[in-house]
Amino acid sequence: MSPHDPARGFASLAVHAGQEPDAETGAVIPPVHFSTTYAQDGIGGLRHGYEYGRSGNPTRTALQTQLAALEGGAHAFSFASGLAAEDTLLRAALSPGDEVLLGNDVYGGTYRLLARVLGTWGVRLRVVDMSDADAVCAAVEASPPQILWVETPSNPLLRITDIAGLAAIGHAAGALVVVDNTFATPALQQPLALGADVVVHSTTKYLGGHSDVVGGALVTSDDALAEKIGFLQYAVGAVSGPLDAWLTTRGIKTLDVRMQRHSENAAAVAAFLDGHERVERVYYPGLAAHPGHELAGRQMSRFGGIVSVALESGEAARRFAESTRLFTLAESLGGVESLVNYPDAMTHASVRGTEAAVPVEIVRLSVGIEDPGDLLADVAQALAV
Repeated sequence: MSPHDPARGFASLAVHAGQEPDAETGAVIPPVHFSTTYAQDGIGGLRHGYEYGRSGNPTRTALQTQLAALEGGAHAFSFASGLAAEDTLLRAALSPGDEVLLGNDVYGGTYRLLARVLGTWGVRLRVVDMSDADAVCAAVEASPPQILWVETPSNPLLRITDIAGLAAIGHAAGALVVVDNTFATPALQQPLALGADVVVHSTTKYLGGHSDVVGGALVTSDDALAEKIGFLQYAVGAVSGPLDAWLTTRGIKTLDVRMQRHSENAAAVAAFLDGHERVERVYYPGLAAHPGHELAGRQMSRFGGIVSVALESGEAARRFAESTRLFTLAESLGGVESLVNYPDAMTHASVRGTEAAVPVEIVRLSVGIEDPGDLLADVAQALAV
């Protein structure tokens, strides 16, 4: 059966795509291929196209097959980190003088890559609230960008962007529409089916799911763009290693059930925080009061595992972040364990003073799969400190 068999559901694809039993031994779990080079049957006689570890590896190929199947794309590429994936895409799609229109609430590393690395190469950057379609239209009409870069839900304020609507706006202007699907994952949201051209992932987060592997991915059905990405993946070499690829594949097999539990627990935490006397605002698209609630309900199957909260002040936010016991104070997100992050001084410290700066009173919670009662008790005691 083809991994792209439309009769197969998402959970089945997560388990089986790219994971055929080993042809020689019948091993149900394919082996990890650590070899850096491959024997040739005469000069140029490559077995299944493999010659050197940077250009190809069977374990990485299996992961890429799995990723393409889950996102409904024709091509997937696995990288050593999410930022390596982003950098490769940007170099494949842009030339000096080109422009990216970016959301004003995005991962700080994405903004830093564009502003401080590719900016010196001549790439221009503009920022707009991607959840405001009128603002995006005005920005595109004023100066059509080459890339429209969307995060939805956004990091860390959980803004929801209309993927189909922005895809139409971007395509009318001749722009490539890129969606960072890290927060939602393909278990909850399918950007390519909604009109996006490319999906970006930090596979370090929910796809790997266990805080034990760093990686990134790109998925697209654009053959010409895929050829450029594939060339840069090989020529620049920021590929995922075989063990990293295997760990990511193993994590993906339980993605469907994990995202269900993450979403259920996050909804419980958000409901507890909503209206709490020490909480100024809760950012979670599953709450009816969230401005993107209705849209998120249409383009996502669940509302995800991230909850952000605004406390009375920066001091209160820091105190809360340093007082949790079950939630571990750490960067990153998307693992089975719950994490608490203070964006202003941690994940988004590099964008202080910019349009993408995060308010000092914000705390971001990556809600894990622990017992929900224990999570609520921990949040309650941290708020009481």
